[in-house]
Amino acid sequence: MGLFSFIKEAGKKIFGKEKSNTTEVETVDHKQENEKAARKLEETIADLNLKAENLKINIENDMAVVSGKAMDQATREKIILVIGNTEGIAQVDDRMDVINSEPEAVFHTVERGDSLSKISKAHYGDANQYPLIFEANKPMLQDPDKIYPGQVLRIPPLDEKRK
Repeated sequence: MGLFSFIKEAGKKIFGKEKSNTTEVETVDHKQENEKAARKLEETIADLNLKAENLKINIENDMAVVSGKAMDQATREKIILVIGNTEGIAQVDDRMDVINSEPEAVFHTVERGDSLSKISKAHYGDANQYPLIFEANKPMLQDPDKIYPGQVLRIPPLDEKRK
């Protein structure tokens, strides 16, 4: 899919304190912190039951590179969002393959005052399609009323049956 941008200061916190790269010891600590954060993200993805073969995440500075093979496009997009919606990550370089291809979703960055119904109205022309957006972002979303500014959501294509 490519390179995705996120808001570095928004999202779930998994990194320790920021360290300046002024000394060799701090650089090593920063590298270890990035490796620890990458493993924690891999565990989170597994805990969310998002299946991908040979999933590997590498973090350098504020960019995460993800590789592996996702079962389908929706899983691939959810993995990207789990990584990108993490505080400290500004970009995700997606290098994953997909076993079962399907149409790509659009990503939407939540702004102050947004709700799932408002987002649904903007993307589908129908506020009542918000459950589709909620379902498309499970298990990361657990409540349709709990979204926050800076969060990036999947907006799946509206299939012909729902139109």
